[in-house]
Amino acid sequence: MPTTVLMPALSPTMTDGNLAKWHVKEGDSVSSGDLLAEIETDKAIMEFEAVEDGVVGKLLVAEGDANIAVNQPIAILLADGEDEGDLAVAPEPEPRPVPPSQPSGAETVQVTAEAAAPVPETQPTPVAPSMPSASGERIFSSPLARRLARENNLALADIAGSGPGGRIIKRDIERTLQDPPVRAVEPPARPAAEEWRTVAEMFADREFEEIPLDGMRRTIAARLVEAKRTIPHFYLRRNILLDEVVQLRSQINDALLPRGLKVSINDFIIRASALALQQVPDANSVWAHDRIIRLKPSDVAVAVAVDGGLYTPVIRDAHEKSLAALSEEMKALADKARARRLKPEEYTGGSFSISNLGMYGIENFDAVINPPHGSILAVGAGRRVPVEAADGTAEFRTAISVTLSCDHRVIDGALGARFLAEIARHLESPISLLL
Repeated sequence: MPTTVLMPALSPTMTDGNLAKWHVKEGDSVSSGDLLAEIETDKAIMEFEAVEDGVVGKLLVAEGDANIAVNQPIAILLADGEDEGDLAVAPEPEPRPVPPSQPSGAETVQVTAEAAAPVPETQPTPVAPSMPSASGERIFSSPLARRLARENNLALADIAGSGPGGRIIKRDIERTLQDPPVRAVEPPARPAAEEWRTVAEMFADREFEEIPLDGMRRTIAARLVEAKRTIPHFYLRRNILLDEVVQLRSQINDALLPRGLKVSINDFIIRASALALQQVPDANSVWAHDRIIRLKPSDVAVAVAVDGGLYTPVIRDAHEKSLAALSEEMKALADKARARRLKPEEYTGGSFSISNLGMYGIENFDAVINPPHGSILAVGAGRRVPVEAADGTAEFRTAISVTLSCDHRVIDGALGARFLAEIARHLESPISLLL
């Protein structure tokens, strides 16, 4: 019997994806492990492999199609001895649960057969996800039935299902198309997907361009709304003097020159933050719904700007790594982020983030906490500021302005102040970062 290939869930937060590129065409023979397609998730462009042998009988979605729901059929494979006449008997798969959302980053990786294999059709499958009707009652339907109803502008609430438990399936849609139901005329309602037009209509007399959201931008938008709606932020601000860091960095880079390495100010900040998390362990915590999880290692996330958004790769065990090691690892992670090749384990976890906009000339700003982290440090540009010297005179020193955003459920004011003070102590006496 033909095998239906489903859109896989290729990242922790994926609910739909875009078919970026097919690597096969109809009629091609494929073996288990052969590359079928490249799929753009909310985090990455990922490779999708075949999980069994067969011949590509039909591609159900076109290259470039967007917002394809996880578990929606995307192709049909024919077994040995089958031909195009067998396509009509391909089983209509039941949808499977989508993995729960987890913290966010990006990648192009290969998906193993175990990770991407669909559940065999002979196994019991869960009941199809339901859609709410206007009355709030749940409507059960198959993915194919929902797609056909959407394409033919049919309301599922008007259709009687003949599948198991009253579930609406393909033949119910076909029957309805032959004998459509009669409905009372109702005022037209704008679908949720079309609500953007309400805003666009405000600018009907102005020239503008519509920019659809890609997976990354939609995920960023959802997480920022979640963060600002659910996390009680408070902010701690201070200046940190960097004269000694600047001098030490120059000496270290001279020593690293033969190895072709160079450390940045940001590497010092990562190292200082990692040590501060060890010295103020209560700050090394995340919010977990009804409890706090306190971490032992210092896993530090660092925001990396890319076209269309940002990623937060995580440096694990940062407190155990030298400045040179941190510099090498951070550069490698940033390069992978910009190429969208981060693996899930490289952008999940950690309790604390750093966001540095100093290279853009921003003197200070407030960063939004990345759930479930307990805090994030916003770092501004270095500048010369007047400081009172020991003899009472004024002298100019190099300083940066930093803001620590804290989740008040995890970190109280005094705790946040101690944590930020430890970061400042290490940066103002940077010899401690070498010990």
